[in-house]
Amino acid sequence: MENTNNTVIGEGVKRLPAKDLLKRVGPGLIATGIVIGPGAVTTAAMLGANYGYSLIWLVLPIIFMGITFMMTTNRLAICTGLPTIHAIRKYFGPVAAGVVGIAVFLSCLFFTMGNISGTGMGLNLLFGIDWKIGSAFMIAIVVFCYFAKNVYSKVEKIITVCIIVMIVAFYITLIGVGGPDPVELGKGLIGFQVPEGSLATALAFISTNAAVTAGIYATYLGKEKKWKPEDLFNGVMFTDALVHVISVILISGAIILVGAIVLHPQGLSIKSPTELAEMLVPIMGKASSIIMGLALVGAGFSSLLANTQRGMVLLGAGLNKDTGFETKFVRIGCLISLIFAMIICYMYNGSPTQLILLANLSTSIATPIGGLFILLLLWRKDVNAGYKSPTALRICMTISYVFVTIMTVSALRTSIPKLIASFFG
Repeated sequence: MENTNNTVIGEGVKRLPAKDLLKRVGPGLIATGIVIGPGAVTTAAMLGANYGYSLIWLVLPIIFMGITFMMTTNRLAICTGLPTIHAIRKYFGPVAAGVVGIAVFLSCLFFTMGNISGTGMGLNLLFGIDWKIGSAFMIAIVVFCYFAKNVYSKVEKIITVCIIVMIVAFYITLIGVGGPDPVELGKGLIGFQVPEGSLATALAFISTNAAVTAGIYATYLGKEKKWKPEDLFNGVMFTDALVHVISVILISGAIILVGAIVLHPQGLSIKSPTELAEMLVPIMGKASSIIMGLALVGAGFSSLLANTQRGMVLLGAGLNKDTGFETKFVRIGCLISLIFAMIICYMYNGSPTQLILLANLSTSIATPIGGLFILLLLWRKDVNAGYKSPTALRICMTISYVFVTIMTVSALRTSIPKLIASFFG
Protein backbone atom coordinates (compact mmCIF):
# COMPACT_ATOMS: atom_id res chain seq x y z
CA MET A 1 0.00 0.00 0.00
CA GLU A 2 1.66 3.23 -1.17
CA ASN A 3 1.22 6.61 0.42
CA THR A 4 1.10 9.23 -2.32
CA ASN A 5 0.78 12.12 0.11
CA ASN A 6 3.18 13.38 2.75
CA THR A 7 0.79 12.50 5.55
CA VAL A 8 1.44 9.58 7.86
CA ILE A 9 -1.02 6.73 7.35
CA GLY A 10 -3.25 6.31 10.38
CA GLU A 11 -3.11 9.91 11.59
CA GLY A 12 -6.50 11.14 12.71
CA VAL A 13 -8.03 7.68 13.06
CA LYS A 14 -10.12 7.63 16.22
CA ARG A 15 -10.32 4.70 18.61
CA LEU A 16 -13.61 2.82 18.39
CA PRO A 17 -15.91 2.49 21.41
CA ALA A 18 -15.48 -0.69 23.46
CA LYS A 19 -18.70 -2.32 22.23
CA ASP A 20 -17.66 -1.78 18.60
CA LEU A 21 -14.20 -3.15 19.29
CA LEU A 22 -15.60 -6.36 20.76
CA LYS A 23 -17.79 -6.85 17.69
CA ARG A 24 -14.73 -6.72 15.42
CA VAL A 25 -12.53 -9.25 17.24
CA GLY A 26 -12.36 -12.80 15.93
CA PRO A 27 -8.99 -14.18 14.78
CA GLY A 28 -7.62 -14.00 18.32
CA LEU A 29 -10.48 -16.07 19.70
CA ILE A 30 -10.00 -18.69 16.98
CA ALA A 31 -6.31 -18.81 17.89
CA THR A 32 -7.30 -19.35 21.53
CA GLY A 33 -9.44 -22.31 20.48
CA ILE A 34 -6.35 -23.87 18.87
CA VAL A 35 -3.99 -23.03 21.73
CA ILE A 36 -6.20 -24.41 24.52
CA GLY A 37 -5.73 -28.08 23.74
CA PRO A 38 -4.56 -30.97 25.91
CA GLY A 39 -1.03 -29.55 25.81
CA ALA A 40 -2.10 -26.33 27.48
CA VAL A 41 -3.98 -28.29 30.17
CA THR A 42 -1.18 -30.80 30.77
CA THR A 43 1.80 -28.44 30.82
CA ALA A 44 -0.02 -25.97 33.07
CA ALA A 45 -0.99 -28.80 35.43
CA MET A 46 2.61 -30.07 35.46
CA LEU A 47 3.93 -26.62 36.35
CA GLY A 48 1.60 -26.28 39.31
CA ALA A 49 1.94 -29.86 40.54
CA ASN A 50 5.72 -30.08 40.22
CA TYR A 51 6.82 -26.55 41.13
CA GLY A 52 3.95 -24.97 43.06
CA TYR A 53 3.75 -21.20 42.69
CA SER A 54 7.40 -20.76 41.66
CA LEU A 55 6.74 -20.62 37.89
CA ILE A 56 3.51 -18.60 37.92
CA TRP A 57 5.64 -15.63 36.79
CA LEU A 58 5.70 -17.17 33.30
CA VAL A 59 2.31 -15.59 32.65
CA LEU A 60 4.07 -12.19 32.51
CA PRO A 61 6.36 -12.92 29.52
CA ILE A 62 3.48 -14.80 27.89
CA ILE A 63 1.29 -11.68 28.07
CA PHE A 64 4.17 -9.55 26.76
CA MET A 65 5.17 -11.92 23.95
CA GLY A 66 1.65 -13.00 23.05
CA ILE A 67 0.51 -9.44 22.40
CA THR A 68 3.81 -8.57 20.68
CA PHE A 69 3.65 -11.52 18.26
CA MET A 70 0.01 -10.84 17.37
CA MET A 71 0.49 -7.09 16.93
CA THR A 72 3.69 -7.51 14.90
CA THR A 73 2.19 -9.98 12.43
CA ASN A 74 -1.05 -8.00 12.17
CA ARG A 75 0.85 -4.77 11.51
CA LEU A 76 2.99 -6.40 8.82
CA ALA A 77 -0.14 -7.80 7.16
CA ILE A 78 -1.59 -4.29 6.94
CA CYS A 79 1.65 -2.60 5.85
CA THR A 80 2.44 -5.19 3.15
CA GLY A 81 -1.13 -6.04 2.21
CA LEU A 82 -0.20 -9.72 2.56
CA PRO A 83 -0.47 -12.42 5.24
CA THR A 84 2.83 -13.33 6.88
CA ILE A 85 4.28 -16.12 4.74
CA HIS A 86 3.17 -14.42 1.52
CA ALA A 87 4.94 -11.26 2.72
CA ILE A 88 8.11 -13.26 3.43
CA ARG A 89 7.93 -14.63 -0.12
CA LYS A 90 7.65 -11.11 -1.56
CA TYR A 91 10.53 -9.57 0.40
CA PHE A 92 12.88 -12.53 0.93
CA GLY A 93 12.04 -14.91 -1.89
CA PRO A 94 10.47 -18.37 -2.31
CA VAL A 95 13.23 -20.25 -0.46
CA ALA A 96 12.71 -18.22 2.72
CA ALA A 97 8.92 -18.62 2.44
CA GLY A 98 9.32 -22.36 1.91
CA VAL A 99 11.61 -22.74 4.93
CA VAL A 100 9.20 -20.84 7.18
CA GLY A 101 6.19 -22.73 5.82
CA ILE A 102 7.87 -26.09 6.47
CA ALA A 103 9.06 -25.03 9.96
CA VAL A 104 5.59 -23.87 10.96
CA PHE A 105 4.03 -26.99 9.48
CA LEU A 106 6.39 -29.21 11.53
CA SER A 107 5.51 -27.19 14.62
CA CYS A 108 1.80 -27.82 14.00
CA LEU A 109 2.52 -31.49 13.29
CA PHE A 110 4.16 -31.92 16.70
CA PHE A 111 1.21 -30.10 18.26
CA THR A 112 -1.09 -32.58 16.51
CA MET A 113 0.72 -35.42 18.29
CA GLY A 114 -0.10 -33.80 21.61
CA ASN A 115 -3.74 -33.43 20.60
CA ILE A 116 -3.96 -37.09 19.56
CA SER A 117 -2.61 -38.14 22.96
CA GLY A 118 -4.94 -35.74 24.73
CA THR A 119 -8.13 -37.00 23.11
CA GLY A 120 -7.06 -40.55 23.90
CA MET A 121 -6.42 -39.60 27.52
CA GLY A 122 -9.89 -38.06 27.71
CA LEU A 123 -11.60 -41.24 26.52
CA ASN A 124 -9.41 -43.23 28.89
CA LEU A 125 -10.81 -41.22 31.79
CA LEU A 126 -14.38 -41.48 30.52
CA PHE A 127 -14.52 -45.16 29.59
CA GLY A 128 -11.31 -46.76 30.86
CA ILE A 129 -10.20 -47.81 27.37
CA ASP A 130 -6.58 -47.74 26.20
CA TRP A 131 -5.64 -44.19 25.16
CA LYS A 132 -4.41 -45.39 21.77
CA ILE A 133 -7.75 -47.00 20.94
CA GLY A 134 -9.56 -43.89 22.10
CA SER A 135 -7.40 -41.57 20.02
CA ALA A 136 -7.87 -43.76 16.90
CA PHE A 137 -11.62 -43.39 17.33
CA MET A 138 -11.35 -39.60 17.60
CA ILE A 139 -9.06 -39.40 14.57
CA ALA A 140 -11.67 -41.26 12.52
CA ILE A 141 -14.23 -38.60 13.48
CA VAL A 142 -11.81 -35.80 12.56
CA VAL A 143 -11.15 -37.35 9.13
CA PHE A 144 -14.91 -37.62 8.59
CA CYS A 145 -15.25 -33.92 9.38
CA TYR A 146 -12.55 -32.97 6.87
CA PHE A 147 -14.26 -34.77 4.00
CA ALA A 148 -17.94 -34.32 4.91
CA LYS A 149 -20.08 -31.24 4.38
CA ASN A 150 -21.84 -29.12 6.98
CA VAL A 151 -20.44 -31.22 9.83
CA TYR A 152 -17.82 -28.87 11.26
CA SER A 153 -20.29 -26.24 12.49
CA LYS A 154 -22.29 -28.84 14.43
CA VAL A 155 -19.20 -30.38 15.97
CA GLU A 156 -17.85 -26.93 16.87
CA LYS A 157 -20.92 -26.20 19.00
CA ILE A 158 -20.45 -29.44 20.96
CA ILE A 159 -16.74 -28.74 21.44
CA THR A 160 -17.45 -25.19 22.62
CA VAL A 161 -19.67 -26.61 25.36
CA CYS A 162 -16.88 -29.03 26.38
CA ILE A 163 -14.33 -26.21 26.64
CA ILE A 164 -16.76 -24.14 28.72
CA VAL A 165 -17.16 -27.15 31.03
CA MET A 166 -13.37 -27.26 31.42
CA ILE A 167 -13.13 -23.56 32.27
CA VAL A 168 -16.02 -23.71 34.75
CA ALA A 169 -14.63 -26.87 36.36
CA PHE A 170 -11.23 -25.37 37.07
CA TYR A 171 -12.60 -22.11 38.43
CA ILE A 172 -15.12 -23.88 40.63
CA THR A 173 -12.28 -26.03 41.95
CA LEU A 174 -10.03 -22.99 42.41
CA ILE A 175 -12.70 -21.21 44.43
CA GLY A 176 -13.70 -24.38 46.28
CA VAL A 177 -10.19 -25.03 47.62
CA GLY A 178 -10.05 -21.51 48.99
CA GLY A 179 -8.19 -19.84 46.15
CA PRO A 180 -4.46 -19.17 45.95
CA ASP A 181 -2.36 -18.04 48.88
CA PRO A 182 -1.89 -14.29 48.21
CA VAL A 183 1.60 -14.21 49.72
CA GLU A 184 2.86 -17.26 47.82
CA LEU A 185 1.20 -16.02 44.63
CA GLY A 186 2.93 -12.65 45.01
CA LYS A 187 6.29 -14.31 45.59
CA GLY A 188 5.78 -16.51 42.54
CA LEU A 189 4.92 -13.55 40.31
CA ILE A 190 8.00 -11.52 41.22
CA GLY A 191 10.44 -14.30 42.16
CA PHE A 192 11.43 -15.23 38.57
CA GLN A 193 12.73 -18.60 39.77
CA VAL A 194 13.63 -21.43 37.38
CA PRO A 195 13.75 -24.55 39.59
CA GLU A 196 16.17 -27.28 38.59
CA GLY A 197 14.72 -29.51 35.88
CA SER A 198 11.88 -27.12 35.06
CA LEU A 199 13.27 -25.48 31.90
CA ALA A 200 11.74 -27.94 29.42
CA THR A 201 8.28 -27.72 31.00
CA ALA A 202 8.55 -23.92 31.17
CA LEU A 203 9.42 -23.72 27.48
CA ALA A 204 6.57 -26.08 26.59
CA PHE A 205 4.21 -23.80 28.51
CA ILE A 206 5.51 -20.66 26.79
CA SER A 207 5.55 -22.20 23.31
CA THR A 208 1.95 -23.35 23.78
CA ASN A 209 0.57 -20.08 25.11
CA ALA A 210 2.68 -17.48 23.26
CA ALA A 211 3.51 -19.07 19.92
CA VAL A 212 4.54 -17.04 16.90
CA THR A 213 2.55 -19.53 14.83
CA ALA A 214 -0.65 -18.11 16.35
CA GLY A 215 0.30 -14.67 15.05
CA ILE A 216 1.20 -16.02 11.61
CA TYR A 217 -2.10 -17.87 11.28
CA ALA A 218 -4.04 -14.87 12.58
CA THR A 219 -2.93 -12.89 9.51
CA TYR A 220 -4.71 -15.42 7.28
CA LEU A 221 -7.76 -15.26 9.52
CA GLY A 222 -7.56 -11.47 9.47
CA LYS A 223 -7.68 -11.57 5.69
CA GLU A 224 -10.91 -13.54 5.90
CA LYS A 225 -12.16 -11.01 8.46
CA LYS A 226 -11.42 -8.27 5.90
CA TRP A 227 -9.48 -6.09 8.32
CA LYS A 228 -8.57 -2.68 6.91
CA PRO A 229 -5.53 -0.38 7.49
CA GLU A 230 -7.49 1.77 9.96
CA ASP A 231 -8.00 -1.30 12.16
CA LEU A 232 -4.31 -1.07 13.02
CA PHE A 233 -4.95 2.33 14.63
CA ASN A 234 -8.55 2.28 15.89
CA GLY A 235 -7.88 -0.39 18.53
CA VAL A 236 -9.37 -3.40 16.71
CA MET A 237 -6.13 -5.36 16.27
CA PHE A 238 -4.82 -4.55 19.74
CA THR A 239 -8.14 -5.54 21.32
CA ASP A 240 -8.16 -8.79 19.35
CA ALA A 241 -4.62 -9.60 20.51
CA LEU A 242 -5.50 -8.66 24.10
CA VAL A 243 -8.64 -10.83 24.13
CA HIS A 244 -6.60 -13.76 22.81
CA VAL A 245 -3.85 -13.46 25.42
CA ILE A 246 -6.16 -12.76 28.37
CA SER A 247 -8.43 -15.71 27.54
CA VAL A 248 -5.41 -18.01 27.30
CA ILE A 249 -3.93 -16.75 30.58
CA LEU A 250 -7.25 -16.99 32.45
CA ILE A 251 -7.50 -20.68 31.59
CA SER A 252 -3.85 -21.72 31.87
CA GLY A 253 -3.26 -19.61 34.98
CA ALA A 254 -6.21 -21.20 36.77
CA ILE A 255 -4.91 -24.69 35.95
CA ILE A 256 -1.43 -23.86 37.33
CA LEU A 257 -2.98 -22.58 40.55
CA VAL A 258 -5.21 -25.62 40.99
CA GLY A 259 -2.18 -27.88 40.49
CA ALA A 260 -0.16 -25.82 42.98
CA ILE A 261 -2.91 -25.89 45.62
CA VAL A 262 -4.20 -29.46 45.23
CA LEU A 263 -1.30 -31.60 43.99
CA HIS A 264 1.95 -29.86 44.95
CA PRO A 265 1.47 -30.08 48.75
CA GLN A 266 0.93 -33.84 48.37
CA GLY A 267 4.11 -34.23 46.32
CA LEU A 268 2.12 -35.60 43.37
CA SER A 269 3.37 -35.20 39.79
CA ILE A 270 1.42 -35.57 36.55
CA LYS A 271 2.33 -38.83 34.85
CA SER A 272 -1.06 -40.24 33.85
CA PRO A 273 -4.61 -39.09 33.00
CA THR A 274 -5.77 -40.25 36.43
CA GLU A 275 -3.45 -37.74 38.12
CA LEU A 276 -4.86 -34.95 35.97
CA ALA A 277 -8.34 -35.84 37.22
CA GLU A 278 -7.04 -35.75 40.82
CA MET A 279 -6.88 -31.97 40.48
CA LEU A 280 -10.67 -31.78 40.50
CA VAL A 281 -11.36 -34.31 43.26
CA PRO A 282 -11.60 -31.77 46.14
CA ILE A 283 -14.77 -30.31 44.62
CA MET A 284 -15.97 -32.73 41.94
CA GLY A 285 -15.38 -35.97 43.86
CA LYS A 286 -16.12 -39.09 41.81
CA ALA A 287 -17.26 -36.94 38.91
CA SER A 288 -13.71 -35.55 38.47
CA SER A 289 -12.75 -38.24 35.94
CA ILE A 290 -15.83 -37.50 33.85
CA ILE A 291 -15.31 -33.72 33.96
CA MET A 292 -11.60 -33.95 33.13
CA GLY A 293 -12.30 -36.56 30.47
CA LEU A 294 -14.84 -34.29 28.76
CA ALA A 295 -12.45 -31.34 29.06
CA LEU A 296 -9.57 -33.22 27.42
CA VAL A 297 -11.75 -34.69 24.68
CA GLY A 298 -13.32 -31.32 23.95
CA ALA A 299 -10.11 -29.32 24.02
CA GLY A 300 -8.17 -32.00 22.17
CA PHE A 301 -10.74 -32.58 19.46
CA SER A 302 -11.30 -28.89 18.64
CA SER A 303 -7.55 -28.22 18.63
CA LEU A 304 -6.86 -31.38 16.62
CA LEU A 305 -9.41 -30.40 14.01
CA ALA A 306 -8.25 -26.79 13.63
CA ASN A 307 -4.50 -27.19 14.22
CA THR A 308 -3.94 -29.88 11.59
CA GLN A 309 -5.76 -27.70 9.09
CA ARG A 310 -3.68 -24.71 10.18
CA GLY A 311 -0.48 -26.63 9.51
CA MET A 312 -1.51 -27.48 5.95
CA VAL A 313 -2.69 -23.94 5.20
CA LEU A 314 0.66 -22.49 6.31
CA LEU A 315 2.62 -25.19 4.48
CA GLY A 316 0.61 -24.39 1.36
CA ALA A 317 1.45 -20.71 1.79
CA GLY A 318 5.15 -21.55 2.06
CA LEU A 319 5.06 -23.74 -1.06
CA ASN A 320 2.91 -21.25 -2.99
CA LYS A 321 -0.10 -23.59 -3.10
CA ASP A 322 -3.79 -22.75 -2.86
CA THR A 323 -4.55 -22.36 0.84
CA GLY A 324 -8.34 -22.81 0.67
CA PHE A 325 -9.71 -25.06 3.43
CA GLU A 326 -11.58 -27.30 1.01
CA THR A 327 -8.80 -27.72 -1.57
CA LYS A 328 -7.46 -31.20 -2.28
CA PHE A 329 -3.98 -30.12 -1.10
CA VAL A 330 -5.26 -29.16 2.35
CA ARG A 331 -7.67 -32.09 2.77
CA ILE A 332 -5.30 -34.84 1.62
CA GLY A 333 -2.43 -33.20 3.49
CA CYS A 334 -4.46 -33.21 6.72
CA LEU A 335 -5.18 -36.92 6.28
CA ILE A 336 -1.49 -37.77 5.71
CA SER A 337 -0.45 -35.60 8.67
CA LEU A 338 -2.91 -37.33 11.00
CA ILE A 339 -1.75 -40.80 9.92
CA PHE A 340 1.92 -39.88 10.36
CA ALA A 341 1.33 -38.27 13.77
CA MET A 342 -0.70 -41.27 14.88
CA ILE A 343 2.11 -43.69 13.95
CA ILE A 344 4.66 -41.62 15.90
CA CYS A 345 2.36 -41.44 18.92
CA TYR A 346 1.78 -45.19 18.95
CA MET A 347 5.51 -45.93 18.67
CA TYR A 348 6.17 -43.86 21.77
CA ASN A 349 7.02 -45.91 24.86
CA GLY A 350 6.36 -43.29 27.52
CA SER A 351 3.14 -42.05 29.09
CA PRO A 352 0.70 -39.97 27.01
CA THR A 353 1.11 -36.99 29.35
CA GLN A 354 4.88 -36.98 28.78
CA LEU A 355 4.30 -37.23 25.03
CA ILE A 356 2.08 -34.15 25.19
CA LEU A 357 4.83 -32.25 27.02
CA LEU A 358 7.49 -33.29 24.51
CA ALA A 359 5.22 -32.52 21.56
CA ASN A 360 4.50 -29.02 22.85
CA LEU A 361 8.19 -28.48 23.55
CA SER A 362 8.96 -29.39 19.94
CA THR A 363 6.49 -26.78 18.63
CA SER A 364 8.97 -24.12 19.70
CA ILE A 365 11.10 -24.81 16.59
CA ALA A 366 8.93 -22.43 14.56
CA THR A 367 9.73 -19.31 16.57
CA PRO A 368 13.49 -19.05 15.93
CA ILE A 369 12.91 -19.61 12.19
CA GLY A 370 9.64 -17.84 11.43
CA GLY A 371 10.26 -15.20 14.09
CA LEU A 372 13.55 -14.19 12.48
CA PHE A 373 11.96 -13.23 9.15
CA ILE A 374 9.10 -11.49 10.93
CA LEU A 375 11.63 -9.48 12.95
CA LEU A 376 13.57 -8.58 9.79
CA LEU A 377 10.35 -7.46 8.06
CA LEU A 378 9.45 -5.25 11.00
CA TRP A 379 12.84 -3.50 10.83
CA ARG A 380 12.68 -2.87 7.05
CA LYS A 381 12.12 0.79 6.13
CA ASP A 382 10.35 -0.01 2.86
CA VAL A 383 7.76 -2.17 4.64
CA ASN A 384 6.91 0.67 7.03
CA ALA A 385 7.05 3.44 4.42
CA GLY A 386 4.18 5.87 4.92
CA TYR A 387 3.48 4.64 8.43
CA LYS A 388 4.74 5.97 11.73
CA SER A 389 7.92 4.15 12.70
CA PRO A 390 7.00 1.27 15.09
CA THR A 391 9.90 1.89 17.49
CA ALA A 392 8.22 0.44 20.60
CA LEU A 393 6.96 -2.62 18.72
CA ARG A 394 10.40 -3.22 17.21
CA ILE A 395 11.99 -3.20 20.65
CA CYS A 396 9.31 -5.50 22.10
CA MET A 397 9.62 -7.93 19.17
CA THR A 398 13.42 -8.01 19.43
CA ILE A 399 13.28 -8.70 23.18
CA SER A 400 10.64 -11.40 22.69
CA TYR A 401 12.60 -13.09 19.91
CA VAL A 402 15.88 -13.12 21.82
CA PHE A 403 14.22 -14.38 25.03
CA VAL A 404 12.32 -17.26 23.43
CA THR A 405 15.26 -18.25 21.20
CA ILE A 406 17.64 -18.52 24.18
CA MET A 407 15.07 -20.60 26.08
CA THR A 408 14.45 -22.81 23.05
CA VAL A 409 18.11 -23.58 22.44
CA SER A 410 18.73 -24.27 26.15
CA ALA A 411 15.74 -26.58 26.56
CA LEU A 412 16.04 -28.47 23.28
CA ARG A 413 19.70 -29.23 23.94
CA THR A 414 18.67 -31.70 26.63
CA SER A 415 15.08 -32.54 25.67
CA ILE A 416 15.51 -33.70 22.07
CA PRO A 417 17.95 -36.53 23.03
CA LYS A 418 15.45 -37.64 25.69
CA LEU A 419 12.65 -37.61 23.12
CA ILE A 420 14.68 -39.76 20.70
CA ALA A 421 15.72 -42.14 23.46
CA SER A 422 12.10 -42.57 24.57
CA PHE A 423 11.15 -44.12 21.24
CA PHE A 424 13.86 -46.78 21.42
CA GLY A 425 14.29 -47.18 25.16
